[in-house]
Amino acid sequence: MAMLLEDIVQSVEIWLKLIKKPQPYVDPNLDPVLLVPGIAGSILNAVDDQNGKEERVWVRILGADYKFRTKLWSRFDPSTGKSESLDPNTTIRVPEERYGLGAIDVLDPDMIVGRDCVCYFHDMIVEMLKWGFQEGKTLFGFGYDFRQSNRLQETMDRLAAKLESVYEASGGKKINVISHSMGGLLVKCFMGLHSDIFQKYVKNWIAIAAPFRGAPGYIASTFLNGMSFVDGWEQNFFISKWSMHQLLIECPSIYELMACPHFHWQHIPLLEIWREKEGCDGYPRTILESYRPGNCIDIFKEALSGNTVDYNGEMIPLPFNLEILKWVKETQKVLSYAKVPSGVKFYNIYGINLETPHSVCYGSEETPVTNIQDLRFFQPKYICVDGDGTVPAESAKADGLHAEARVAVPGEHRGILCEPHVFRILKHWLRAGEPDPFYNPINDYVILPTAFEMESHHEKGLQVTSLKEEWEIVTKDQDDLDDTVSRRKQLVSSISVSQGGSNKHSLRSEAHATVIVHPQNEGKQHVELNAISVSVDA
Repeated sequence: MAMLLEDIVQSVEIWLKLIKKPQPYVDPNLDPVLLVPGIAGSILNAVDDQNGKEERVWVRILGADYKFRTKLWSRFDPSTGKSESLDPNTTIRVPEERYGLGAIDVLDPDMIVGRDCVCYFHDMIVEMLKWGFQEGKTLFGFGYDFRQSNRLQETMDRLAAKLESVYEASGGKKINVISHSMGGLLVKCFMGLHSDIFQKYVKNWIAIAAPFRGAPGYIASTFLNGMSFVDGWEQNFFISKWSMHQLLIECPSIYELMACPHFHWQHIPLLEIWREKEGCDGYPRTILESYRPGNCIDIFKEALSGNTVDYNGEMIPLPFNLEILKWVKETQKVLSYAKVPSGVKFYNIYGINLETPHSVCYGSEETPVTNIQDLRFFQPKYICVDGDGTVPAESAKADGLHAEARVAVPGEHRGILCEPHVFRILKHWLRAGEPDPFYNPINDYVILPTAFEMESHHEKGLQVTSLKEEWEIVTKDQDDLDDTVSRRKQLVSSISVSQGGSNKHSLRSEAHATVIVHPQNEGKQHVELNAISVSVDA
């Protein structure tokens, strides 16, 4: 009866909200973290300059394509280096809710079906909160207008102010900057232009999946055919590939992702076109033309020379923009000269094990391209290399900086932000939780010695040595292990070794060992080694 009364009282207290929810774990000793997303990784709101009304235009479902075309389509202004919205009464703003994290967490908070495809830093934020980080104290976000150049002064000023505010909010602690994809170029530009500010406020910079030398195949086909933010059936929720194409042609950030023409590529990225041309004998024949980085500009110019959009009844030309190309050359200089300031540590995580577009081919020997302007209607074929599906590993690891470590992680370009391996690496580098000096980020396992005993004694002219050693091996996720049986059964293995001479006067020794591997439990494998050696007492 007493137990029943106690349950009733507890229920009433919960109903009256007298029992407070358990407070999340907070580690006050952690250094602050600032998360910086890549292209299309920030929520963008459109503000009506006439009435102040604000609405989300990226990402959204209802009326997505219409709002995208009317609010986000833009033109590049070479005098300012900024892409301005075609609507003169619209200003694009990045929301600052949750200390900047709201703009880079889930890009469409209203989305229910297919929500995973619009999650950006969400999983990482959830994980870091478990480690003891706290929003507004040690965890912050920096969203930005990804249409703009990575060295736009307006963005640089916002980032400088953000670093200062994070530094002050955390009580004067230096910051760990974690960037993803194009965010790595933005951070590197800032480091090159404002090295003193970077040195003052930043402790570590961790770049994830950054296209330091460009994303050749991905960007070449983007100029000619556009791009989709997501793959698969979720594409139906978003704007059309054509609408995105018209936006990106006027985005300096996209031009800054072109293949670096001065980089010594192991595999040179090419733009290839099967074309029908008249031979010396007057008969047409099909040839394969190949263009290296820097030599394919004329193809882009010709292919997009007739590109236009209808905006409120006005036909606006959107060719390949040579003014943006001039701007980008200056950006490339900034990136090439940037160095990690003294006292700051740089780390690089990049994706591998996925077929990644590198060279692009249009047409075929059977169906050659007869008009370059028709390239927009051809399906590109890719020659792939190793990478994360978007950025080649060769590009991502060629940061041109002094790095404390470069670690390859099997993973997809945006999906790598949800990889447990990446979480373990970040936790190790950020020194969150108990320090683990045995962790190896490259191999992603930990060997923890838990016991060691060794005894030696003499017995009847023999020297007998016994050894007992135990370890715990912390491996990857349990589901990733190949040998499922080893998780369920104890494995016992023995080995014997002997050594001796050819006659009775030679010394002889023998050793026997037994290894016991216990079933895995919560990601840990317990291993025991028991060994004994016997040798003639010399």
